[in-house]
Amino acid sequence: MVIFKKPTSNGCYSNREKPEPPLCDADDDPNAAWNITLRACMHRLPTNKSVRGARWPELWPERMSAAPYWLSHSQVGVYGKPAPDDFAADEEHWNHVVNSSYLAGVGIDWSNVRNVMDMRAVYGGFAAALKDMNVWVMNVVPVDSADTLPIIYERGLFGMYHDWCESFSTYPRSYDLLHADHLFSKLKKRCKLLPVMVEVDRILRPEGKLIVRDGRDTAAEVESILRSLHWEVRMTVSKQGEVMLCAEKTMWRPKEVEKAATTAS
Repeated sequence: MVIFKKPTSNGCYSNREKPEPPLCDADDDPNAAWNITLRACMHRLPTNKSVRGARWPELWPERMSAAPYWLSHSQVGVYGKPAPDDFAADEEHWNHVVNSSYLAGVGIDWSNVRNVMDMRAVYGGFAAALKDMNVWVMNVVPVDSADTLPIIYERGLFGMYHDWCESFSTYPRSYDLLHADHLFSKLKKRCKLLPVMVEVDRILRPEGKLIVRDGRDTAAEVESILRSLHWEVRMTVSKQGEVMLCAEKTMWRPKEVEKAATTAS
């Protein structure tokens, strides 16, 4: 067995007898990760200690709540504040929402929840707020959103990019709970909601839950589609133009198909 260790400086690369594989061009973005053609080259290690990847993050579990060291106040966060303040406000927001509402106020039996997906994760604040629960959270960063996946990874969380106008690569009935915070209103500018909701129905197990937070018109459209799929809408709460909707996928099956199958057999 051989264990290889990644070097901590570029000196090792410069001292090779043969530059194979070569180092990437200086203008090649090492952070590009979506629909990028693979290249047989290595990126240089960062020499600026304030750059992401230049040093280790905080230890667990402190890294879950600590803003990454490479976020600076000169950067603007997703919600318009300086990046570290944006991160802190997001964490505070989701801690409040989860503890004051989701854990007791929406009728979810968390003992039956294991696989969770945040369909628009931003900084991963929703997943971080569930850190003391016996759940596993997949954080999805939509491809048309700000690239916050490095922050999610820095917190020690799972995550991936995805285009919700396309199908999600997973087995049917893989998840117990899906969470969509202001996803669908942004998504319907690019594609229709019906196929997206059918995909939601596919990847959620029967009796699984969907929590939607969105504008009133979008929430009404989502509710209409869910009812057409024979879901049970458990709760709708409206406040200042925003609606929170909690729905449950039922065990419904089309009787006509069942009857036809019985007759055929």
